[in-house]
Amino acid sequence: MTDFDPANFANVGPKEFAQLVKSTPDDKLAKVMAGDLRGKVLGEVFNRMPSLFRADRAGSTNAVIHWAITGRPDGGSDTYEVVIENGTCTVPETPQRDPKLTLTMGPVEFLKIVSGGANPVMMFMTGKLKAKGDLGLAANIANLFDIPKA
Repeated sequence: MTDFDPANFANVGPKEFAQLVKSTPDDKLAKVMAGDLRGKVLGEVFNRMPSLFRADRAGSTNAVIHWAITGRPDGGSDTYEVVIENGTCTVPETPQRDPKLTLTMGPVEFLKIVSGGANPVMMFMTGKLKAKGDLGLAANIANLFDIPKA
């Protein structure tokens, strides 16, 4: 598969997904994420988070993290909640709890972070990623997941 095709997204593993994101130009990623398939792509990424969670690295981490992905076709953003507690990671259908950390970024930046193709600290420093709340948690979040590398 050489083209970023969200219709086939559910059929590829994390490593193949990372390769797709890496090999797809930013403008094409932006176009996909501004279209009808945005919800499917975001849903798949968040559905996979619990399986990529590294409980062995989480220690006593208990946190509610909100991911706000901007750039929705209507100008709004989509917010997903990731709950890490008691050595598990869950993603509720809808955000229900107050977050300890809120991460806000554009859709292309989000895809690059979750596919291991971007440095979140550098994105924060350049303003492409905004973090509100527990910045120590923000700095450590990548270590809590087994992020595939393309």
